[in-house]
Amino acid sequence: MALRLLLFSDLHADPDRAEQIAEQSAGYDIAIGAGDFGSLRRQLMPTIEALAVMKCPCILVAGNNESTEELRLACQGWESAHVLHGSGVTVKGVQFWGVGGGIPQTPFGHWSYDFSESQAEELLRDCPRDSILVSHSPPQGILDCSSQGVHLGSCEVLKAIERTQPRLVVCGHIHACAGQQTTLGKTVIVNAGPMGMEFCLPDRCQTPS
Repeated sequence: MALRLLLFSDLHADPDRAEQIAEQSAGYDIAIGAGDFGSLRRQLMPTIEALAVMKCPCILVAGNNESTEELRLACQGWESAHVLHGSGVTVKGVQFWGVGGGIPQTPFGHWSYDFSESQAEELLRDCPRDSILVSHSPPQGILDCSSQGVHLGSCEVLKAIERTQPRLVVCGHIHACAGQQTTLGKTVIVNAGPMGMEFCLPDRCQTPS
């Protein structure tokens, strides 16, 4: 049986939008939030509190507007939330791997939670094949084009996709590509955005060979 996934990212301290995402989540099997729940390392808690009423399991990674440590602290008491960063979890028989932060480093300065490509290589080293990869930053050249036409994605995220061939990649970060999806080989890549997107993950026996 296919799993219904609710994908979202880049709420940026908007608790009203978070409440709407939580309402949307009814009937979904898993929700995936690809970072930037707060804004400038502030106002994280109200957004998480609005999301934490969701009944389904939720896979989360930090964006560059909050750190993994801040996100984990905010999610204390939200038992169905799984905060990933260079780590994985299996939920409903599906493997997930997550990496948060801005990759490569952004020009925003000290407040931005960023990682170099070499750091990203380490964080993605153990990503399993055929998983769902949740990365705040998109892969280089794919759903990463800014409103100025500049590609801002990560080379190491792209390499990880090519190496492990995830079933699905969920990202955000680049607002100009929010709500868009494409494919790389057999991998579906979604820049989720704040409005919430539905994705039906087929059972493995239904996945085309």
